[in-house]
Amino acid sequence: MGEKVYVIGVGMTKFEKPFSRDWDYPDMAEEAGTKALQDAGVAYDDVEQVAVGYCYGDSTAGQEAVYRIGLSGVPIYNVNNNCSTGSTALYLAKQLVEGGLADCAMAVGFEKMEKGSLGVKYMDRAIPMSRQMQVMSEIRGFTAAPPAPQMFGNAGLEHMEKYGTPREAFAKIGWKNHKHSVNNPYSQFRDEYSLEDILGATLVSDPLTKLQCCPTSDGSGAAILANERFVREHGLGGKAVEILGMQMTTDTPETFESKSDRYLVGYGMSKAAAQSVYEQSGQGPEDVDVIELHDCFSANEMITYEALGLCAEGKGGELALEEGTTYGGDWVVNPSGGLISKGHPLGATGLAQCAELNWQLRGEAEKRQVEGAELALQHNIGLGGACVVTMYRKADLS
Repeated sequence: MGEKVYVIGVGMTKFEKPFSRDWDYPDMAEEAGTKALQDAGVAYDDVEQVAVGYCYGDSTAGQEAVYRIGLSGVPIYNVNNNCSTGSTALYLAKQLVEGGLADCAMAVGFEKMEKGSLGVKYMDRAIPMSRQMQVMSEIRGFTAAPPAPQMFGNAGLEHMEKYGTPREAFAKIGWKNHKHSVNNPYSQFRDEYSLEDILGATLVSDPLTKLQCCPTSDGSGAAILANERFVREHGLGGKAVEILGMQMTTDTPETFESKSDRYLVGYGMSKAAAQSVYEQSGQGPEDVDVIELHDCFSANEMITYEALGLCAEGKGGELALEEGTTYGGDWVVNPSGGLISKGHPLGATGLAQCAELNWQLRGEAEKRQVEGAELALQHNIGLGGACVVTMYRKADLS
């Protein structure tokens, strides 16, 4: 057993449509990182190690970004794990504190993205997801849709074929997350839509319409982590949130050998990471109050309900239709609006999820506050692949 690890400060920028604001990635990171330090009530000089996550940028962009906050000579690690990059930086910072290598560590994530769907940068070598593309081709072939919505749309089709899930169930998830985002000032989109609007939007990849897909986004998030000794010495116990469990998983042979569209987009990774976190924390999904999970597409939110154990396999559609994952249900999932409406700057997403859950546990989420929230769960996945699941508990070390 290592040191207990606490989140003592969080910060993020508003997520924006690419090129809608005159700023660069160091501006984003400076804003989010400074907010996190101010929230914690500590100085950058108190931070002993820094993990910085981003997908689109040159080597040592992490240093350039963090140098805006301070120049203290501490180790700075650059992290890239596709869409789970932000939570990977958080996982690394947590391990540094847990392992006794730092009393206080910082995780920062940012992304300055291009408009449109994600593309391939290097055409002279094998793409990292060549295995996934090959299996997808064998299962369903290729369509004109971009690869990401096609892969997650296929997972939705498999769910429909295997369990009789109606299209309305996927649309209901998009409806919920857009509705939640109305109360989030950090969200890229804050418009509410009817279920008919969601179903009638432009089809991207069956069964996913545009309003069930996350947008490309610019933005940054940050978190400050510390051990119990640091928390007590600095008088920060009143706002500290304990990380009860945290696990990263990667693909196993089942991803490719099962010939399943759901496993191809990380269902197995999510299930394994969640189970590990439940064992670490001694808490189950029934104990959780609020969840931020990786809804890059509504189909992924649905299959993740099942991977996290919120319902039995095949019952995710029923959970969505019964509104079991919004205010008044068994859980509030993605009170921030999720990736679908809040936005998805790849390197920042995991840290924005962390910020939202810390605000919820501290009772600081304003109009989107989940009443009585004491236990929170985070899920962040990146194809290629890596999944990070984290359990947080409201702590009182005052």
